[in-house]
Amino acid sequence: MSENKTFLRTPLFDLHQSLGARMVVFAGYDMPVQYSAGVMNEHLHTRSKAGLFDVSHMGQVVLRPKSGDVSDAAKALEALVPVDVLGLPEDRQRYAFFTNENGGILDDLMVANRGDHLFLVVNAAGKADDIAHMRAHLSDACEIDVLEDRALLALQGPKAAFVLGGLAADVTDMRFMDVRAVTIERADCVVSRSGYTAEDGFEISVPANKAVAVAEALLAHDAVAPIGLGARDSLRLEGGLCLYGNDIDGETTPVEAALVWAMQKVRRTGGARAGGFPGADVILKQLLSGPVKKRVGLCPEGRAPMRDGTKLYTEETAAEAIGNVTSGGFGPSVEAPIAMGYVPTDLATAGTQLFGEVRGKRLPVVVRDLPFIKPSFKRT
Repeated sequence: MSENKTFLRTPLFDLHQSLGARMVVFAGYDMPVQYSAGVMNEHLHTRSKAGLFDVSHMGQVVLRPKSGDVSDAAKALEALVPVDVLGLPEDRQRYAFFTNENGGILDDLMVANRGDHLFLVVNAAGKADDIAHMRAHLSDACEIDVLEDRALLALQGPKAAFVLGGLAADVTDMRFMDVRAVTIERADCVVSRSGYTAEDGFEISVPANKAVAVAEALLAHDAVAPIGLGARDSLRLEGGLCLYGNDIDGETTPVEAALVWAMQKVRRTGGARAGGFPGADVILKQLLSGPVKKRVGLCPEGRAPMRDGTKLYTEETAAEAIGNVTSGGFGPSVEAPIAMGYVPTDLATAGTQLFGEVRGKRLPVVVRDLPFIKPSFKRT
C-alpha cells in the first residue's frame, strides 16, 4: 500500500483496504491493483461470474447547452471528434476520441445523450487536459460541469445483469450502450450498459457519499468479487481494447489504430457532416487510401509474453525493427500470451509471421485479428 498521503483517493479507498487490496499509484490515485485472489483468479471470475471495479478516478463531465437544445452541444462537440454526436439518440452512448491537427488521438472517451445535456466519461490520466481542451473550445456553446462529487463503478461479467437487476429491476432490459437514470440503494445513479472487458456489464455513476453503500450491496452477492487494475488490463487486452498512452496517442490516428468502426459515415467523405474536426484532412485521406501502419493482434509462440515496447522484425536476423508491441501479457481466458502492436499495413494480414525480441532473443509471433475472445455484449 502506498504511504504517500499526497496521492488522490477515490470514495472507496477505505473499502479497498478492508478487502485486502494491494494498492498502487495510477494516474495520481491510490488504486487497487489486485486483491487476495490474485490477478489470474480475478480475471477468470469476471469472465465466469461478475467483477466489481472502482473506476472513480475517471473524469465525469456534463456538457449543458446554453441554448437549452442538446443538439447545440452535440454540434459543438463534433468540432472536436470525428464521431456522429448529433445523431446519437437520447439515452444512448457512443465511443469517441478527441483528435489533434495531425490526426492523432488526444484521448478517447464515452459520450451519452441524456436528453437535455451530454454526459462524458474521460480517462483518468488525461482528464485535466481533456477538461481544459473542452473549456477552450466549447465554452461559448456549453456550460462545462466537472462532476467532482461522483464515483464510478463497473460491474462486468455474465452475471452482472442478474446481480444489478436484483437491486434495480429496470436495468435488465437495457441494451449495449443504453444509458438511463436508476435508483440503487436509494442513490440516484446514471447507469450505462457498457464496460472495458468485452463482457456484458454496466458502468454506474453514483454520488460519492453513496458509493460505499452501492459497492457493498453488489459485493454482498455471491457472484460478485472485487477486481483490481491488473485483471482490468488483461481483460481489456483479450477484448482488443485500447489503452491510451500505450495503444493510442497523439502520434497515432484512429485509422492506424483500427478504430474506423467508431467513425460513422456521416462524418466521413461524402457524409452530410464530413470533416470539421481537427486533423480531418489526414484522417479522411487515410480512410480513402489506407494507413502506412496498423494496430493488430499478436500471438507469440511458446509461453513467453511480449510486453509493451518489444520490437518486431520480419526475420530472425533482420537488422531493423518494422514495428513494436504496445500492450502485451498473458491472457488467462485464452491460456496463452497475447499482445497488440503496430506493423506496416502490408504485414497486417492475419497469419503473417514476425519475430519479437525478448531478452535478446528473437521469438516467433503471429499476426491475428482482434479481439482474442468473442465479446458478449447484449445487442438485443
